[in-house]
Amino acid sequence: MTSTDATETLRPAFPDRDEPKISFGLPFPEACAKHVESTFKASRVYIIASNSLSKTTGALVSLQAALGDNVVGTRIGMKSHTLWSEVVEIVQEARNVNADLLVTLGAGSLSDGAKIVALALANDVPTFEDLGTLASSSSKRSSINPPTIPIISIPTSLSGGEYTNHAGGTHDKTHQKHMFGDPIKGPRLVILDAALSTTTPPSVWLSTGIRAVDHCVECICSLKSTPETDETAAKGLKKLIPGLLRCKYDGQDVDARHECQLGVVDASRAMGLVPMGGSHGIGHQLGPLDVGHGETSCIMLPSVCKFNAKVNSDRQKKVIDILCGDRVVEKVLQKWNVDRQAELGTVLNAIIGELGMPRTLKDVGIGKDKLDGLAESSLKDPWCKSNPIPLEEKRQVMEILEMASGYG
Repeated sequence: MTSTDATETLRPAFPDRDEPKISFGLPFPEACAKHVESTFKASRVYIIASNSLSKTTGALVSLQAALGDNVVGTRIGMKSHTLWSEVVEIVQEARNVNADLLVTLGAGSLSDGAKIVALALANDVPTFEDLGTLASSSSKRSSINPPTIPIISIPTSLSGGEYTNHAGGTHDKTHQKHMFGDPIKGPRLVILDAALSTTTPPSVWLSTGIRAVDHCVECICSLKSTPETDETAAKGLKKLIPGLLRCKYDGQDVDARHECQLGVVDASRAMGLVPMGGSHGIGHQLGPLDVGHGETSCIMLPSVCKFNAKVNSDRQKKVIDILCGDRVVEKVLQKWNVDRQAELGTVLNAIIGELGMPRTLKDVGIGKDKLDGLAESSLKDPWCKSNPIPLEEKRQVMEILEMASGYG
């Protein structure tokens, strides 16, 4: 059910469950203060805020002013890909101030961090080693309490982690990214503010947008997709690709930014219905090598599509038809001398190139010497196993990495 109060629209993000809800139409400080008081009735709010957003804009100050005395703690900054050590630090701080609500202000790593923090708070996790017993691994506890502290997310990127009931956290010592799943819970409320997103660096906004595109593409290309999931992913693509291109051409186009934000909702629903594939699986392991969350998709998705084409070319054709149905995309493909008979990987490569994003491992400083270790760690990711061609051998991952390497 959708409600409109003054200029706020409040509705469930997904049609099959009540939460998370999304709110848009009000400035984010006003919306957050409203729901802290009326929805969550919280009085001890702990904020996890982006370092760059806090230092270069007045966003955090505005949020703190709106929440007033309800703020009992603030963490400024988390490194990309959610380090376990930082999660443990925040757990200790939030426990010490007896926080009853977490608010994230910033990009995807903060959302994942808050989800793991909430899970850890419910399970008396005081140390780095204890945190490992909550992750999906052989050492996972047999009994884990579900989180009780709610989360409000105010995202400034398009990676979509705020809509999922899982999170990725990176072990500081091994640099392995581990998944935290059931009974973890995502935010109960996501506040969308397109004007706030204009403060996001263009490279972050556009690359994380391709991350959301990756959700849609791997959904449609999955051999486990259904007409329902195809429809949901197609809706996301139709919002995201034209919206991202418009944002590239005019960074202040708030209507395009809002359309992208709504596209992420569709993309996240699609990702929740169908197992993802190799682009996500390999991308998880690229992150700890200091590749941006969205950049992993920019680099890996075209090559993974080319690798999979021998078994899902009919499904890839569906994606091409969706993309080529848009005039903005058609102009881009003409500019890059790509026609609609080309492989999906080639079409995506042109769009990513038009956005000015990195397209090879070489572009982000990943040398040939890193490929062997990257292939080995990728095989441990469950989404490599759910790839249309299950990635079960190192040589398969190496084939994809070599296509994406940029070293010829």
